[in-house]
Amino acid sequence: MHIPTQVTAESPWAEAGHVIIPHYAELIIGLIAFAVIYALYAKFVVPRLEQMYDERTAAIEGGMAQAEEAQAQAAAAKEKYEEQLTHARAEASRIREEAKAQGATIIAEAREQAGTEAERIVASAHKQTEAERQQASVQLRNEVGTISTNLASRIVGESLDDETRRRGIVDRFLADLESGDVKPEKVGSTGTSDAGAGN
Repeated sequence: MHIPTQVTAESPWAEAGHVIIPHYAELIIGLIAFAVIYALYAKFVVPRLEQMYDERTAAIEGGMAQAEEAQAQAAAAKEKYEEQLTHARAEASRIREEAKAQGATIIAEAREQAGTEAERIVASAHKQTEAERQQASVQLRNEVGTISTNLASRIVGESLDDETRRRGIVDRFLADLESGDVKPEKVGSTGTSDAGAGN
């Protein structure tokens, strides 16, 4: 079989199936178009894609950072709240203890004041009773003295208006009365015996 050395457009070899081999002109135009498209793509598209990628990455990382910061702030707020709650509980406990102590102190002071007031009232009552007793004693002594003097004047038949004599008689009578040495005498029997003796 004879193979021709040159392939022309009119030759049956070109029509037989070697159409995948491009012409040099098409190859050069294709390479130039590819270079232009690559240059445009590298200059405009790739930076934009990288910028979008960086922005997206920054947004994701920023979101993660914000989430971590928010989580840290929430943890700090929770810790601060728990600390304040613990402090408030301790303060409430301290206030309760102080209130109990103050209540006990107030009760003790009230009892002490009540006791002091009761003692003052009792002492005042004793003083008043003693004063009334002394006043009654003086009044009774005067009345008894007057009655005794009048009675003795009638019995003796002598006036006992002398103040010194009367006071001495009254004091002796009251002293005998308090000691129990006063013995009642029958006036009628004495008078009868005296009358019999006179007869």
